[in-house]
Amino acid sequence: MSAFDSATLMITGGTGSFGNTVLKHFLSTDIGEIRIFSRDEKKQDDMRHELQAKYPDHARKVKFYVGDVRDPRSVADAMPGVDYIFHAAALKQVPSCEFFPMQAVKTNVEGTDNVLHAAIDAGVKRVVCLSTDKAAYPINAMGISKAMMEHVIFANARVAAERGGTVICCTRYGNVMCSRGSVIPLFIDQIRAGNPITITNPDMTRFLMNLDEAVELVRFAFQHAEPGDLFVQKADASTIGNLAKAVQQLFGDSGTRIIGTRHGEKLYETLVTREERLRAVDMGNYFRVAADNRDLNYDKFFVQGKVETQSDESYTSSNTRLLDVEGVVKKLLTTDYVKECLGR
Repeated sequence: MSAFDSATLMITGGTGSFGNTVLKHFLSTDIGEIRIFSRDEKKQDDMRHELQAKYPDHARKVKFYVGDVRDPRSVADAMPGVDYIFHAAALKQVPSCEFFPMQAVKTNVEGTDNVLHAAIDAGVKRVVCLSTDKAAYPINAMGISKAMMEHVIFANARVAAERGGTVICCTRYGNVMCSRGSVIPLFIDQIRAGNPITITNPDMTRFLMNLDEAVELVRFAFQHAEPGDLFVQKADASTIGNLAKAVQQLFGDSGTRIIGTRHGEKLYETLVTREERLRAVDMGNYFRVAADNRDLNYDKFFVQGKVETQSDESYTSSNTRLLDVEGVVKKLLTTDYVKECLGR
């Protein structure tokens, strides 16, 4: 019997790419109810009609709550009866967060705190929060807000564990292919318009995950987490140059134009820092980074230090398995978006 049988699952930011994929995984199971919590009533209405058309036997399981993680009252009002939460609501676009950093703080940091406080107060059993590789050694406002979000998660997890209640953990993953704002749909649109695709730096490397893998990471964390754990899935990566060639191999070669690295971009991304590798456990396809369980005895920070502070290397998109062009093509064909664009 699954832990989700007859349970109520709430997904914050549930109308996004991740929420839509979670629904695909859970709708036909014995889950009792899925609550979609988000602020965009138009996206909720679109999702409602799509579910009614495609999944008429299961659509009744999905309940829609209009609210904003920034608004503690709206979060608390949606919480009674919830067993589990996947917290996916976030501002994710690097440029918009760079121009409006306080908006990133309000959603990613304060919004997460609101969700976790409401979950603890309501007696929710487990919360899995979604973070990003940009939170590791952050250099832009989005990554900084997500890094701070992770610290909010770990602090709340410690409090909840002391009370013997809600288990709170975190997942961190890299680029999710074809999710909202990702570069692959942009490349496809540029090719279809007959324009050259725009590449920042062909040597730049990025992790490549599909949405199903992102959901599997969250499910793995749900099943194995201790309070405050951080889970990372080992992921393939590619240079941006090979990614562009792979998209062109599938959709046609309209040429390329190098536009240069944008403000706030790294040459490669990090999923596990050197410091985190010291307390990381290799679980095969995943890393589990145990929580730092030092308490408010400040001597443990200032007096009882450790000699070792970091391992030899972090886990990055440049030292994981790098796919060649054919490997990227195969990876692209695992996404529903690319298959639909190809008419498959």
